[in-house]
Amino acid sequence: MLVYKCDLCGEVKECLQKEIDAKEYDICEECWSELQSKLQGKGKPKETREIILLPPAEEPEKPEQDRPEPGEPPIIRGRVN
Repeated sequence: MLVYKCDLCGEVKECLQKEIDAKEYDICEECWSELQSKLQGKGKPKETREIILLPPAEEPEKPEQDRPEPGEPPIIRGRVN
């Protein structure tokens, strides 16, 4: 705990740094317990999330290319317009 000015009551006290909605606030123990009791039972219930595993995507069939065997000269293909 560090001594800061409480963001709720404005008094200089030992405050806890709490993160609420991605912002940090310095809140003293008394204000925090009061806020916590007010919020008790409020809010939305957490939804249970299911993991759905999808099958791997099938790759489109590739046309077979004539490849030379190892040690043979490469096949050179070209087109003239």
